[in-house]
Amino acid sequence: MNLLLFRPHECSPEGQLRVTGRRAQHLRQVLQAKPGDELQVGQIDGLIGTAELAAIDAHSATLQVQLHHAAPTKLPVTLLVALPRPKMLRRILRSAAEFGVREIHLLNSYRVEKSYWQTPVLAPDVIEEYLLQGLEQARDTVLPGVHLQRRFKPFVEDVLPGLIAGQCALLAHPGAGPLAPTALTENTVLVVGPEGGFIPYEVEKLLMAGCRQITLGDRILRVENAVAALLARAL
Repeated sequence: MNLLLFRPHECSPEGQLRVTGRRAQHLRQVLQAKPGDELQVGQIDGLIGTAELAAIDAHSATLQVQLHHAAPTKLPVTLLVALPRPKMLRRILRSAAEFGVREIHLLNSYRVEKSYWQTPVLAPDVIEEYLLQGLEQARDTVLPGVHLQRRFKPFVEDVLPGLIAGQCALLAHPGAGPLAPTALTENTVLVVGPEGGFIPYEVEKLLMAGCRQITLGDRILRVENAVAALLARAL
C-alpha cells in the first residue's frame, strides 16, 4: 500500500481520519507505523496529501490529514477486453487501475464461457476493491469506470462506433498488422480478445466498427500479459 485511500465521509471537516479493518492492519503489521509517522494518503476520486499518525491500536488508526495536490494524469486509454476467467479478471482490474486506464469495458464474445458472467468478482463492490488495490499501488485516487457489455453484436454495432468516434481504436490480435504503438498521447481504445482470440466473425465486426489491427509480435500471450504489455507500451 503506497497510498492509504479513504472516502470523503470518513474524514472530518477538521481533517481527522479513522480507519479500521485491512487499512489499519496494514499500517500496524506491514508498515509498523507509530504515532508521529507521516504517511501518504488520498481521498478516493479526490486529492492526494500526507497524514500524521496520531494513534493506533489493535483495531483502528487515527490520522490527521492534509490534502494538497491532484492525482497523477490518467493514461489516455479505454480498455475493451473480452471477459476473462475470474482469477485473471482480478489481476487485470488491478493492473488497469495501476497503469491509469480511464475506463474499462468487459465484453462478451464467442470464446467467453457463459459461467464467467456469474462470478462474484463482477459485483460492483468486488470490482471496486480490486481497482482500489491498483490505485494504492500506483498512488492514484481516481477510479476508472467499469462497464459490462454482455452482448457482442449490439455493442459492436450500436455502441462501439460512438465510443471510438474521434479516437484511435486498436485491436490487438495475432497476425498481420503493425506493432502496438508506444507512448500514446491521443485518446485510444485498446481492444483485447479472450483466451484463444476473437473468432474471424468478431474480428471482422470490430474492424468494420473502426478498429485497426495491431500485434505484439510473434509470441501468443495470455490475456493478462497482453493487457499489461499493451499498457506498458502506452506509457
